Amino acid sequence: MVFLSSASPRMGSVLAASAAPAPPLPPGFGLPPLPPPATGSGPQREAKNVLPNPGAFEQCHQKCKGNGSGASEGAALRLEVTGSFSSSEVFPTQVNGVRLVLNKALSKHFQVNHSLQLSSTEDSGYRFGTVFVGSGQAGPAEFYPVLVGDVDSSGSLNAQVIHRVTDRIRSKVVFQTHQQTFVTWKADTEFRGMVITHYLQSVTPALAMGGHLVYRRRPGDEASFLSLVGRYTGSNFVGALTLGWASVQASYYHRASDKLQLGVELETGAFLEDSSVTFGYQLDVPEANLQFKGVINSNWVVGATLEKKLLPLPLSLVLCSFLNHQKNKFHCGFGVVIG
Repeated sequence: MVFLSSASPRMGSVLAASAAPAPPLPPGFGLPPLPPPATGSGPQREAKNVLPNPGAFEQCHQKCKGNGSGASEGAALRLEVTGSFSSSEVFPTQVNGVRLVLNKALSKHFQVNHSLQLSSTEDSGYRFGTVFVGSGQAGPAEFYPVLVGDVDSSGSLNAQVIHRVTDRIRSKVVFQTHQQTFVTWKADTEFRGMVITHYLQSVTPALAMGGHLVYRRRPGDEASFLSLVGRYTGSNFVGALTLGWASVQASYYHRASDKLQLGVELETGAFLEDSSVTFGYQLDVPEANLQFKGVINSNWVVGATLEKKLLPLPLSLVLCSFLNHQKNKFHCGFGVVIG
């Protein structure tokens, strides 16, 4: 079992040109209005056409993402950054067994975390993780470079290196080992003879569009796959659609109020039996320092999590339960986060 956290800095893959708008003048220091420029060009007109940073390609469906379906395959490469159970996704994260997490910030750039997991359905053991965030800043929540890694008691290592090469290009490299055996490595441009490219561009302040191209070449085999994505961001909602050669993914996120958030996601493959619809919600009760998350999908998987922060202590308690009606399986978990 791997717990996911979205506290890592947001990073854009291919960034749109951006410029910070001029700060407003203090009261009493207003300037008289100027006549409109004679031509349609100029710094003032260019400032109005500045488009926001669309963010990373893989974060187009970020608001609804989670593992509420109960699937955890491939999650080992999604590293935990803060050691916390909570995340910005609406869908809850499945918890199996008991887990204790201890976070310690050694400086504003470097953090370590210790986690101990006890479970009858997942591998139990101890993990040690580190996070380093550089001083380079590309936005309010974008810092570079970022180095994340964790190692378990058997010596298996997961690591990520994320760096902003230029103003428009971000690179990411992932390493994974199993004990003393090297398993795989993945980069934005190469993965065992595979080339992967992303492009995401803000078309309007609310609409972003892009593509995902995968080129694979092996002895006697050569193939390419193209996916197109579109995302529309409103004042209190986000809708995203990804069209691939053999799959379709659509998600809709809506903030109903300051306390309630809703999300629905559709995933379908080449065959209808691979399709699923998931609905989730998140309810925050700041007066009681409580957070509820619930999820239900078309595969009859129902799950919920409850997180309670014991302020002023740096301590959080998490309760979780998931029930798969089709497979007649029930999982529950309990977690403690310190720091």
